[in-house]
Amino acid sequence: MEEQWWKGELAADVHQTLRMKELKLPMYKAQSPQIGMRRYFIDLLTVLSNHFNLCPTAQHLAIYLLDLFMDRYDIPVKQLHIISFACLLLASKFEEKEDQVPKLEHLNNLAYMCSVNVVLNKKDLLRMEVLLLESFNWNLCLPTPAHYVDYYLSASIGENDLHNGWPITSLTKVKAFLEKYVYYFLSFSVQDHTFLHFRPSLIAAACVCTSRICMQISPAWTTQLELLTCYSWEHLAQCIGMMLIYYENDIKEAGNIKKQVTIQHQEQEAVGNLSHQASTQGLFQRSSYHPLAQHSATFAQFPLPVQDLCSAYRDSLQARRPSGLLAGSTDSLLHSCTALHASLRPSAQTLPVQTPAAVQLALGTETGHCISMAFGSSYFSGHHSYAAGCFDG
Repeated sequence: MEEQWWKGELAADVHQTLRMKELKLPMYKAQSPQIGMRRYFIDLLTVLSNHFNLCPTAQHLAIYLLDLFMDRYDIPVKQLHIISFACLLLASKFEEKEDQVPKLEHLNNLAYMCSVNVVLNKKDLLRMEVLLLESFNWNLCLPTPAHYVDYYLSASIGENDLHNGWPITSLTKVKAFLEKYVYYFLSFSVQDHTFLHFRPSLIAAACVCTSRICMQISPAWTTQLELLTCYSWEHLAQCIGMMLIYYENDIKEAGNIKKQVTIQHQEQEAVGNLSHQASTQGLFQRSSYHPLAQHSATFAQFPLPVQDLCSAYRDSLQARRPSGLLAGSTDSLLHSCTALHASLRPSAQTLPVQTPAAVQLALGTETGHCISMAFGSSYFSGHHSYAAGCFDG
């Protein structure tokens, strides 16, 4: 495609032609015996398209060709790989410039990198391309949601729109961010074959409306967009609801992954702190000339070595205890301290310390992280959650 048709004078005519052609699209029945492997081949075509920098229309057309062909025939898995590559080549030849069409050697190299145990040759690919063309009656002008998105994006943001109830200060920035959201939901539409039961133009319009909801732009659907797309809110409600469910599940999955990464990071920090504390923890070491050095018992065998130190300090106070009111206060304080230790650890033993003791204390602090997320009770109540930083950078 040499130019952006949605910006030209014939944009309305092209859009009308696409809408007429989508009425004649084959019916998708979701009856392929290999439908369980559909997601794998969709991901494979997505990786190939991104690697060769193919336009979105070529990528979505390749996926649509594969869906229709799988829906009609029972195909072995090995043949499905060759068919996937052939669909990609046909779609790129139809939608892209000639120099953008992937070369055979590049396809083989990328297939090897993707662990696809298939070696392509020119003869097999040509035979498969002819088989596909005959299956589609040599008609590859099959509209997909990607064919409508750019045209609908031209009216996606208006001067009277509000963001969080406030006027939009920069329409250009908001529209650029909205475009990323739209293509985000557009990628969702190919992950689940259920979306194939909607018209491609309706899916494209729902992508725009869902993006406006997630960005909290009001109203969610404007009169200008309704006139441009010929879809009202009632037409889009079911498709929008499905997209929002996928969106919320994607946020939860991303949150779970982030939580697991945070837990793993905290566990690694905890292991590091334990290894550090092992060398700096509190040690009560006896001197080399201690009379009990010949015994194997150590102070670590006692449950509360700090209590032993308190007992020794208490004995030293009792030895030089003064008389009078101060002495009574000291006795009362020591008695309370002793009662407290006895209530905490009744079975603890005390051992007076008669030699110098070296004490080292290590205190560890850990930063806690709290992430809060709020979701509205209804998708159509006006309160919706969105990931503010999904597309930053």
